[in-house]
Amino acid sequence: MNKRTMFLAAALSLSALTCHAQSSTEGFWTTPTIAGYGKMHALPKAAYQPQAEKQYKIVFALTQGAKTPSAVNPGLDHVARTVNLYVASGVPIDHLKFVAVAYGAATPLALNDTQYRAKFGVANPNLPLIAALKAHGIDVSVCGQAVAEHHFKYDWLDKQVTLALSGLTTVTTLESGGYVLMPL
Repeated sequence: MNKRTMFLAAALSLSALTCHAQSSTEGFWTTPTIAGYGKMHALPKAAYQPQAEKQYKIVFALTQGAKTPSAVNPGLDHVARTVNLYVASGVPIDHLKFVAVAYGAATPLALNDTQYRAKFGVANPNLPLIAALKAHGIDVSVCGQAVAEHHFKYDWLDKQVTLALSGLTTVTTLESGGYVLMPL
């Protein structure tokens, strides 16, 4: 084979592999309950499946910021993934008692769109996800102490977000009520 023929054969092989890889992942990731957020892959025969008849109480401690202001907060996206995993496993949505509390670097996710745009120059990408979580009974809250530490005003918070006294008291109060802590 000459060099041109070898190059074309290699390019065609690579193209075929790429097409196969793309087609084999179609439908692999789904977002069955929180549409467009919290990608998950169903594994119905995997160990440690949630039990449909049980209630699950989780407080998510969101402490990390997004990589860029235009990206959804990864911890908040993991809350959506958790909802998707439980519901896809057969747990009714009303059996999920989930509270996400943002503090530290995650605090800005709670800003309304006007204030987020003023600070970061882009729309708040977290607000559609917060709305979707709220629509399914998931409370998204923010630490009031972190709001003050960031020099944000309380009326800058989006109306969908619950203002909590603090992340510390939210976590400990909910844990004393039977919630499990999931740090994200």
